Parts: sequence; structure tokens; C-alpha cells
Amino acid sequence: MTDDLSAAIDAHRHDLVLLCYRFLGSIAEAEEAAQDTALRAWRGRAAFRGDASVRTWLHSIATRVCLDILRQRRGRRLPPQARPDPADPTKPPEPPATEIAWLEPLPEEFVAGAAADPAARYDVRESVSLAFIAALQVLPPRQRAALLLRDVLGWSARETATALEQSVGATNSALHRARVALRATHHRTGPEAVAASAPTEPVARRLLDAYVRAWAADDVDGLIATMREDVRLAMPPSPTWYAGRAAVGEALRRWVFGALRPAGGYAVRATTANGQPACVFADAATPDEPFAVEVLTVAGDRIAAVTVFLDARLAARF
Repeated sequence: MTDDLSAAIDAHRHDLVLLCYRFLGSIAEAEEAAQDTALRAWRGRAAFRGDASVRTWLHSIATRVCLDILRQRRGRRLPPQARPDPADPTKPPEPPATEIAWLEPLPEEFVAGAAADPAARYDVRESVSLAFIAALQVLPPRQRAALLLRDVLGWSARETATALEQSVGATNSALHRARVALRATHHRTGPEAVAASAPTEPVARRLLDAYVRAWAADDVDGLIATMREDVRLAMPPSPTWYAGRAAVGEALRRWVFGALRPAGGYAVRATTANGQPACVFADAATPDEPFAVEVLTVAGDRIAAVTVFLDARLAARF
């Protein structure tokens, strides 16, 4: 039993980190929560009777770990767009706001190979997209848990109620409120609506290739050509964000390719984050020392949002 449990915990580690990331919006916190889950599972191994699968048992423990973290946390993780007004692109970006807990990107290693339950309402890539994760952070913890267990993991109402240690009625009520809130923000309607389906791989690849080529050539017009008219650009931990192609173009010309540009230019490499096209950025003089990872949200055949995580610690993971 001991060896089998150790092997099962190791086998489900990425799965646990993925669930915890959806709860917490931070890869660093998610990995700590997954480690705490493994520790609690090991300590409570005598209580596991095999009524559910090891995976379900571990997910139940991870859910309670994350709820404990959310109860203790002050505030929620946010994208800069949570601020009501976009910035003036003629003014420099604001300095980092370190008192705010920002969303963090998710490395592809935690997405590749993840499988969705047939009963789930969301496929894996939508359920880790930045827009979905940002929308989840707005939900109260138990609503978030009910939605993740029911709609993302495909659990039954009774399984979810058992994990949350509450009645089926209370669980169904929390799920209903969560679905209503999500529809109003992320899912298909409202100001933060996303496309009903992800772009096809060839479309996403062509856009990413054109985007990287434009960066390599310092071609702002080429970058803007890949974007929708209503594109948004955010740069956490700076709270500054820009709305619309004209404002984004001005910010790129004036600041990113102007006053803030490294002397040797940018070294840009294509990658994937949150199941979305992404780029890793470094100073061309020190290409092995990335300082940012940029996640692209694609809608149709254009880029709808650009989120630049200016964090060398995070960028090094990509």
C-alpha cells in the first residue's frame, strides 16, 4: 500500500498542480498546494478505503487544501484589465504594483497530456486559458470549487458535495451561482467574452510565426497587423493596460520599441503557455536570460489580447 500510494501520488502530480492552479491562479502556489496535498494524503493514507479512485481521493484533498489557502489569502489574483480604465499610451507604463497578487502563466508541461472527463463541460485548453482562470478568480471559493469539480472534472453532485463537506442542495446552489457569474464575464457573453472555440492549430501557428518575425524585425506595423481592432495589452506586475489597436500601437512605438527597448534589441522565442500561443523575451545581448513571457489570446484569425508577464522567475520556466 505504501509503495502503491507513493507511485500514485507521483503519477498524479501534474494533475494535482493543474487543479490547484485553476483554484489559485499561481503556478508557484499551485505547486506548493500539490505538495501539501501529497503530504496530507500520506498522513491520512489509513483512511483511504478505495470507495473512490486514488485520483478522485487526491483531488478531494487538493480541493480542501486550496479552500484553506483561499480562506487565508487577502484579495484575489487579478489581471491588470480588472482596473476599470485603460492607460494613456503617451504616458510611460506604471511601475510594478507589488502589493497586488497578479495571475501567473501556466507552463505547457502541465497541460500536455491532461485529459478531460467525458462529463466535463470544458475541454482542457479552455479550462486553463488565461481568460477562464481570470474569470474563476472572481468567484467566491466554494462557488469556484463547485464549478471546477462539476464542470471541469466532471464529478457528480454527490461526489462534489462530499468533497466540499456540504449538502447536495448547497452544492447545486453554489454551482448555479458560479455558472451565472461565469456566463456574465467569461463564457460567450459580456465585455470579456471569448470565442466559442479555440483557433485551429494552423491558424494559431501562422499568427505566432508572423508575430515572432515582426518582433525580430522591430516591425511595429507587422505586429499590429496580427491584432484585432479591439486588442488589449497588459503587462503585469505593472497595473498598466491598453485597449484598442491604435493605443497598443502607440505604446509599442513609444515605449516597448522606444524608451524601454534594450540597446541590442529583443531575442524572442515561440512557446506555449496556458494552452495558448506564447513568446519568451530576453535582451538580445543575453538571450539565455529571459525576462518576460507573453501569452497571446487568439480569436478568429487575429490576436485579441496580449499579456506580458514581466517576471524573470516565471519566464525561466518557459
